[in-house]
Amino acid sequence: MIAALPNNDDLSALQREALGRVRRLVSGEATIADVEDAKRWQAQSPKHAEAFAFASRLWGQLGPAGQNVLMRSDERLPVAAHRATSYRPSRRLVIGGALAACAAYAVVRPPLQLWPSMSEFAADYRTAVGEQRRVALADGASMELNTRTSVALRTSGEAGNGIELIDGEALIDTGGDLSRPLIVIAGNGRVSATGARFNVRYDGATSCITCIAGEIDIHRLGATERLAARQQYTYGARGIGAAAAADPVAATAWQDGLLVFQRTPLAAVVDEINRYRPGKIVLMNARLGERTVNARFRVQNVDEIMTLAQQVFGAKVTSLPGGLVILS
Repeated sequence: MIAALPNNDDLSALQREALGRVRRLVSGEATIADVEDAKRWQAQSPKHAEAFAFASRLWGQLGPAGQNVLMRSDERLPVAAHRATSYRPSRRLVIGGALAACAAYAVVRPPLQLWPSMSEFAADYRTAVGEQRRVALADGASMELNTRTSVALRTSGEAGNGIELIDGEALIDTGGDLSRPLIVIAGNGRVSATGARFNVRYDGATSCITCIAGEIDIHRLGATERLAARQQYTYGARGIGAAAAADPVAATAWQDGLLVFQRTPLAAVVDEINRYRPGKIVLMNARLGERTVNARFRVQNVDEIMTLAQQVFGAKVTSLPGGLVILS
């Protein structure tokens, strides 16, 4: 049984005061008196300054969506005591500046992935948090979509039909009846295959292709890399990428509702688990993130990572509204 997670009361009194002040300063209603109050508060002691730095760092890591959760929550976090009628920027200016700063980021990669990006809205198939879905394709081919995955069907003329993995992870089975290779686009590369089974993952920056059975060709930057079963190829926007041996059972464990980690840094484990739960786990301790994890989690019980972090690594776990959790 998973132990109950601590609540917002586990933030220290100073951290809660600091978070209240940060929230006030970015609310669009802050006055000069609020700014001066925050400066005076930080200057009281090194602990006050450290708490304010923690609150500012947390606010930045949560992103706009997470910040919005705290802004709208019913928490009664302390705020600056002064409410003078000094000059404040107009609401139009504040909103306009915020939109200008956040628009590109929010459209391309939504903060906390709490809503689909614009490109995902163009997807033919999309799965929600924790959802998996099987899709039958032409000529006996099929694909299994993992959580938070978006794909679009593409017509490639004489080159055959294809799939674009916009974001997420899919297990592709070409079947044995294809007359032309099935094309799968992931990032700036594409996979072509007949009579093969392979796992494709793309997070907007890095692509990872794992050949499970048969052979596949990866075409990228004018070169072709052929993979056999139990081989994996990883590439980003630049560079030639790298091929390595792979464990097909671990690569496709998600199909059985399992997440398998073998000597994986906790930071990478948290990133992976965030794909399977609403909200977001925010890791605030870089050294903690370097600790390695050997564990298996059921997809339905991914919050067990918090118990592991507490009991094995001595981490502090703080829950906030909207499924936001701080590991520190």
